[in-house]
Amino acid sequence: MAIQKHKIVPHLWFDNNAEEAVNFYISVFENSRITDVSRFGDAGPGLKGSVMAMGFELEGQNFAAINGGPWAKFNGAVSFLVHCETQDEIDHYYDRLVEGGQQQPCGWLTDRFGLVWQVTYTRMPKMLTDSDSARAYRVMQAMFSMKKIDIAALDAAYAA
Repeated sequence: MAIQKHKIVPHLWFDNNAEEAVNFYISVFENSRITDVSRFGDAGPGLKGSVMAMGFELEGQNFAAINGGPWAKFNGAVSFLVHCETQDEIDHYYDRLVEGGQQQPCGWLTDRFGLVWQVTYTRMPKMLTDSDSARAYRVMQAMFSMKKIDIAALDAAYAA
């Protein structure tokens, strides 16, 4: 695979659908591209010509993906955080990533490939750590009632 521009690169292990997953992710994030594809040859262990590994970028972040078989599965111990400035951004990323997957509380979701994402409002950390503890509590309670983040509801709780 080509040399990555980042020293540390998230490496995603898929059973046999890395190419489908990578194509899906680059369709969701605008500034994205495939940077490298390696295919199995005569030596296997995969079907000759099928994807063994891929390099790709999502919004400038390098990733690697491999068709490694059923040994490793994704879980919520590792997730990818998507910071959003507007409700339109949240709606786009959340709605696209959750297609065929499962909603979780507080802006979290599991996509159809099993990868866990957090689609959140960029102001959320500031709101949740506000020096006015009553204000922070209202925002926390509002967030706990949500699947997909609703910026207007968070802003209203913050301003109340």
